[in-house]
Amino acid sequence: MKALSLSAGLALLAVLWLAPLEALWPAFPVHMLRHMGLVAVAAPLIVMGLPDRWADALAMAPLLAAVLEFIVVWAWHLPMAHALGRLSLPAFMAEQASFLAVGLFVWAGCLRAAQPLAGAGGMLLTSMHMTLLGALLILAPRDLYAALCGTAPDVTAQQLGGMLMLGIGTPIYLAAGLWLSAKALNREAPA
Repeated sequence: MKALSLSAGLALLAVLWLAPLEALWPAFPVHMLRHMGLVAVAAPLIVMGLPDRWADALAMAPLLAAVLEFIVVWAWHLPMAHALGRLSLPAFMAEQASFLAVGLFVWAGCLRAAQPLAGAGGMLLTSMHMTLLGALLILAPRDLYAALCGTAPDVTAQQLGGMLMLGIGTPIYLAAGLWLSAKALNREAPA
């Protein structure tokens, strides 16, 4: 099972990073599909497939990992940083690597936490900030990135990106948080 999980996570990384997704969709929805695919799908698959000692090495306090992910995700979505990631290959590579790294830290920290309720807290915090960013992108009255990226304004593409963030990230993090909460409650239930 671990090998299958790791293989699926690595295969998804290959698709997200190597497939010419920009030929199918506008740049911003592709950015968000890659972002959410990395942090919410590939990262947990990889963590669940790693040997225990490697996953333990990635694990940090769940709330610390969630705060670190919050900082990285929101920093890369600031207009200047986002434009840099779109216009410079080294910045794009740094963005993608940082998304994957914080995704691995969150999932390792939350899934491997000694106290499942701490892991649930990390997942729920991550779900909340991802939901907030997705809503901001959907509700923004203008394209937040076009001017700096040198592209024509496309608020519809930005809204689609926000919907991808909400549609992928929110349910995955929320479901993981609820599963960890149930695990904590079952652990504490009298026999």
